[in-house]
Amino acid sequence: MTGRTPRLSRLRRVVPEGRASRPAEARGGRPRRRGTQPKVVALGGGMGLSASLAALRRITGDLTAVVTVADDGGSSGRLRDELGVLPPGDLRKALAALCGDDDWGQTWARVIQHRFQSKGEMHGHAVGNLLIVALWEQLGDHVQALDLVGKLLGAQGRVLPMSAVPLELQALVKGHDPERPEDVDTVRGQATVALTPGEVQSVHLVPHDPPAVPEAVEAVLDADWVVLGPGSWFSSVIPHLLVPQLLDALQETKARRVLSLNLAPQPGETEGFSPQRHLEVLGRHAPKLALDVVLADEAAVHDRDSLTDAAKRFGAAVELAPVARTDGSPRHDPELLAAAYDRIFRMHGRIGPWR
Repeated sequence: MTGRTPRLSRLRRVVPEGRASRPAEARGGRPRRRGTQPKVVALGGGMGLSASLAALRRITGDLTAVVTVADDGGSSGRLRDELGVLPPGDLRKALAALCGDDDWGQTWARVIQHRFQSKGEMHGHAVGNLLIVALWEQLGDHVQALDLVGKLLGAQGRVLPMSAVPLELQALVKGHDPERPEDVDTVRGQATVALTPGEVQSVHLVPHDPPAVPEAVEAVLDADWVVLGPGSWFSSVIPHLLVPQLLDALQETKARRVLSLNLAPQPGETEGFSPQRHLEVLGRHAPKLALDVVLADEAAVHDRDSLTDAAKRFGAAVELAPVARTDGSPRHDPELLAAAYDRIFRMHGRIGPWR
């Protein structure tokens, strides 16, 4: 690991009635030897997953990101349409987030995030997208190619796609057409869903039962902790629950599961959503999913009782901590978020310290 040890932050805990933290052994988990690092799998996409990874790499070197592959906008969408490949953009962002804080890591993070500016066909393409797609074509193996990019960057963890086939996100949206505010339409494409002015009712994937990448399923089943979110709720977080093999693994794993909530509603996709409503729509898409912890920024929660009730339906405790940047922007501070994760991992039954 590189980077400083996260400063421990004050973390407020709300535990559902009748529930207490239990040792890993008591709930069937594998006990860890003192001094070993936790195996952590983070699921999501886009900037939300990047924020989580930037925090998690500060507290463990055994980290795997499982990334959505439904993006159809920008450079990723163009490469997907032209070459028939998985959209590489969210995979690239995850790799950049796993780069170290030394000169090597930060230089490569900037390089793969660099976008060409021109008046021609290269305009807007990210270097990392082209590198990833080139290795896919050279090696014919998504996982092997991403592992090779990670090795080149010195990434502090592994990046995997959740499925090996490009996926289309579709949503049922009420009021997508402002002139028909009561009508429910099917909206197609992640980019369109993310920016809809209407109210998203539900989402699904096409194909409806996409195969999960086996390495992603194996990572979830072998993890000590699985982290879901933060991120675009309908287009980056919930899609993982729509891949049957991945959902089965999330429900069967002996790992503890933490859901990290967003700092603020996302314009368009979750406009007006309270923290508890995020949980409610998650539950509608995966009614059998159990959680152990729901993490939220304490300043973003205005009705703690309602959030506690919503978390209780998943069997989860609520942890409130200051995890936002101090500049007022709705972005996570990586060190504060790392400190919150670190406290959660220690408080909820895993053997520590790991560092």
